[in-house]
Amino acid sequence: MTEDLPEFREWSIAAVRLLQGVVYADDTNVWGHVLTSRSAIEEYVGRLGLRLVIDEAEGFAYLRQPAADELPPGYERLPKLFHRTRLSYDATLLCVLLREELRRFEEDQLRDERCIVAASEIFEQWKTFFPAASDEVKLKRRLETALRTLEDMKFIRRLSTDADEWEVRRILKARVPAAELENLREQLLTVVRPGRHSERTGEADA
Repeated sequence: MTEDLPEFREWSIAAVRLLQGVVYADDTNVWGHVLTSRSAIEEYVGRLGLRLVIDEAEGFAYLRQPAADELPPGYERLPKLFHRTRLSYDATLLCVLLREELRRFEEDQLRDERCIVAASEIFEQWKTFFPAASDEVKLKRRLETALRTLEDMKFIRRLSTDADEWEVRRILKARVPAAELENLREQLLTVVRPGRHSERTGEADA
């Protein structure tokens, strides 16, 4: 029954990839379709109640699901494609640490380069957010789990399977604005203070 389908359009590939998550400029073929077919993609995803966000300067694009009060009449009846999920303390902490690394990187005016961090260096900052008597082996395992979580969300990318270096992707700037960094850091610090405990802290679209 293939005759029931409309004529294929190349930008359909980009639309599907956007529905799956973030699209980066280094995915040159898909990124090209995002830019050249922006209007067609915007119209398509718009009918699903989604908005296309493109940051050409930073080299990424993603779909945003507006709040109900931002939508035209009728669209609030659409089922949600994306749901906000609570990130664990570990994943939120890693987001904050990596966002700070990205901010420092940009302050050094290295915008044409990639922000690369070593897991071993991040760990030195990571462990300061846990009680001093914490088992370092367990903390490293928790960091590894958090790294995999952010990798699945396309916030970071491992450079090679046999190295502990990671590239911090610029989508993290959109997910964790600089203005929120200090507030998030303070929230995370309250978790390790006496009498305070929380398993979940941040949020992200899933």
